[in-house]
Amino acid sequence: MGIVAIVGRPNVGKSTLFNRMVGQRKAIVDETAGVTRDRHYGKCEWSGTTFSVIDTGGFTTNSEDIFENEIRSQVLSAIEEADVILFLCDVATGITDYDEEIAKILRRCDKPVILAVNKVDTGDKIFGIYEFNKLGLGEPFAIASASGGGTGDLMDRICQDLTKAKAAFSDESEEENLPKITIVGKPNVGKSSLTNALLDEKRNIVTPLAGTTRDSISTRYTKFGYDFLLIDTAGLRKKNKVNDDLEFYSVMRAIRSIESSDICILMIDATEGVQAQDMNIFYLIQKNGKGCVIVVNKWDLIEKQTNTMKEFTESIKAKIAPFTDVPIIFTSVMNKQRIYDVLQTTMKVYENYSRRIPTARLNEAMLAEIENHQPPMYKGKTIKIKFVTQLPTTTPSFAFFCNLPQYIKDPYKRFLENRLREHFNFNGCPINIFFRQK
Repeated sequence: MGIVAIVGRPNVGKSTLFNRMVGQRKAIVDETAGVTRDRHYGKCEWSGTTFSVIDTGGFTTNSEDIFENEIRSQVLSAIEEADVILFLCDVATGITDYDEEIAKILRRCDKPVILAVNKVDTGDKIFGIYEFNKLGLGEPFAIASASGGGTGDLMDRICQDLTKAKAAFSDESEEENLPKITIVGKPNVGKSSLTNALLDEKRNIVTPLAGTTRDSISTRYTKFGYDFLLIDTAGLRKKNKVNDDLEFYSVMRAIRSIESSDICILMIDATEGVQAQDMNIFYLIQKNGKGCVIVVNKWDLIEKQTNTMKEFTESIKAKIAPFTDVPIIFTSVMNKQRIYDVLQTTMKVYENYSRRIPTARLNEAMLAEIENHQPPMYKGKTIKIKFVTQLPTTTPSFAFFCNLPQYIKDPYKRFLENRLREHFNFNGCPINIFFRQK
């Protein structure tokens, strides 16, 4: 599949164009310059050609943004990765020093560069695009990414350049079917550091400041014989502490990432212990029926005694009860301790999450358990469960057929769930149980 990188200085409309190309609001758009900080990937299809699009942070020098150097290195990485580079400028401001600096870098690279001038949303602004010819990058395209004006011709040119580079081929369906592993947690617990450690490269920007990651960033992982999508999200904090619009969008995008994932890696800060917000995120994962692995990070900062790990594990399980069948791993991402354990355990949980049990085997195991421990009678009425089957849902779900489903209470439901976990390994996966009229 071909890759197109959108580059330019801050606030020229790169994320707006990215969202238009991928057909959904994947990148955060705000009037504040410098919102996009990481490389951000999406899929675009035009005239039968499918390709990846990278939205980068705005390229600057000598600004007050503490992320400037990191953003600049991410932009250069995106240029390296891309097959075609889309250089976006703003007609309202004309050519700036930043534009000239980027053009200088792009003239040196040996890849197709397409120059597009954004915010040409009225007829009189079309004359403003001609001054961009002096950047030496060919004839500029006049576009208005907010309304879509001129983007059709631009897309035709992108597809033409990708075809020339022999880089465009479609594997969208293959990527759609990959397991989606999402890393979630409060701000600054080490989510981006874990992503970078697993990938063994500086994929996401990491600083000591909480809230550095603002978008949910997806990366394909293909090491050690695994193949899945790894998604790093913005930190989720309490609603009353989300006080700027950008963070609100980031939190919403992180929640959407949980909803579309298969397995969530919930990261907890060992120095703070399990707090109310950690529990809120855990309940959000459970409510959405996703597999879960709990990773306790910064374990190297804890003073340890003989039973410290055991006690910490017991305190977590007491808080997450009754769904306690969740793997808990203690790591130090900075020191790369037990990083591979996180990977192995997550893929085992995905295996459990995808498990389908033959109906005959399910009935053989569960009806014997029900025979030994029958549901309590209700007002003198005997409840008889005759048959059980697994439902064709993504989350492991089972239907028990009986004569009086309305009279079965939660304690017996938990008993059946525990027996299912005992006979068939569903470690890390929530289980849904339904009772239906026979």
